[in-house]
Amino acid sequence: MVNQIDYMLRSSPKPPLIEHIGWRLVRASQQWDLRFRSEMVAAGFAWFNEARANVIPCLDRAGSRQADVARRMGISKQAVQQLVAALVEDGVIEQQADPDDRRAQRIMLSAAGMAMLEVANTVKLSIEKDYKRRLGKTKFLQLAAALDDLLDDPA
Repeated sequence: MVNQIDYMLRSSPKPPLIEHIGWRLVRASQQWDLRFRSEMVAAGFAWFNEARANVIPCLDRAGSRQADVARRMGISKQAVQQLVAALVEDGVIEQQADPDDRRAQRIMLSAAGMAMLEVANTVKLSIEKDYKRRLGKTKFLQLAAALDDLLDDPA
């Protein structure tokens, strides 16, 4: 039995690349992320251009278990451990005993990590300010509301 995808690939020309909302969302997200990371690097956080920076948004403010970070990132616990070790070495995060399970460790921002977060918040607000200037306040608020409507669990 010929699978449908194989049949389609052999029997028809390549399908056109279409413009769609998903592609626009991905490109906008990538541009925002590139700008954010570039500004964080310029602010002195060179590691923001490395994979380990992806650990930070996966941390709960009260700390997270390594298994939860791995699940949120979609990578193995071993890979997370390598990223965490580098961030611990840089003093950005620390590991503490989990109050709910003394055998487990919680990964959390250190004092230096919290200071980095203040810089990150300033950068994020600067990007938002530019977006508001480019779109105008009304369109910016409409965009934010529309994105909230699309989220499964808006914050």
